[in-house]
Amino acid sequence: MPLPIVEFRDVAKRFGHLVVLEGVTLSIQRGESIVIIGASGSGKSVMLKHIVGLLKPESGQVWFDGTRIDTLPERQLMLIRQRCGFLFQMGALFDSLTVGENIAFPLVEHTRKNPDEIRQVVAHRLAMVGLPGVEYKMPAELSGGQKKRVALARAIALDPEVILYDEPTTGLDPVRADVINELIIKLQRELHTTSIVVTHDMASAFKIADRIVMLHAGKLIIDGSPQQIKDSTNPIVHHFVVGEADEKELSVLKG
Repeated sequence: MPLPIVEFRDVAKRFGHLVVLEGVTLSIQRGESIVIIGASGSGKSVMLKHIVGLLKPESGQVWFDGTRIDTLPERQLMLIRQRCGFLFQMGALFDSLTVGENIAFPLVEHTRKNPDEIRQVVAHRLAMVGLPGVEYKMPAELSGGQKKRVALARAIALDPEVILYDEPTTGLDPVRADVINELIIKLQRELHTTSIVVTHDMASAFKIADRIVMLHAGKLIIDGSPQQIKDSTNPIVHHFVVGEADEKELSVLKG
C-alpha cells in the first residue's frame, strides 16, 4: 500500500471526564474521498482538528504524509496546515473584507505573490466554484450557498493536497446542498486532492464518498464503501443512515 496522506494510530482524546476519541485508528490514502459520519458530539470535528494540529491527542499518534505531526512545534505545523484547505461549517468569512480579499487572505499571508498574481488566483478560484466576477461584493450581499462557495474558493487558494470539510451542506436547501456536493467531486477530480468530509447529510455522504466511516462512543464502528454502509445490519449504523430513532431513545419520550 502507498504511504497514507493522513493516519490516526490508536488516538485518544478527552475533554475533562468526557471521552471523545478512544483508540481511533484510521488510514486515508492520497486522492481518496472519505466521509466521517456519526451523531452530534461523537468526535467528527475533533478528528478534523487533529489533522491540522489544532488539537493534540492524549495518547496515540497522528501522521501526515509520513510525518508525525502531534509532536511538532507550531512553526512546523504551519507548513502542514498550508498543505490543507479547511471549509468551516458556517463558512467563517471575514465580514469586513470583500469576497476577493477573503480569498486572497491566505495568499497574502503565506506566499510572495504580487498583487496581480493574487488577483489572477482569486479570479480563477471563483470561476472554479461557479462565481466569476464577484470579487468586489461583500459577504453580506451573498446568499448562504454563495458564501459556502466563496469559503471553498478560499480553502483551495493555496492548492491544497487535502481539503477538510466540516458539515459543508449545513443550512442549505437540497438544491444548494447538491451544488456543494458537485463542487466537492469536481475539485477532487480537477485538483487531485484528498477530501475528508464530516457530515450528517447522508444523501451527500453517499454521493461524494469513496469510503464512509462512522464514529460512535469515541470509536470507529464501521469502515466501508457507501454500499456496505447502506447494507449494514449494525443497528447503530442502520438507524443513523435511515434517520430513525431506536426504541431506547423513543422510550424516553413515551415516559
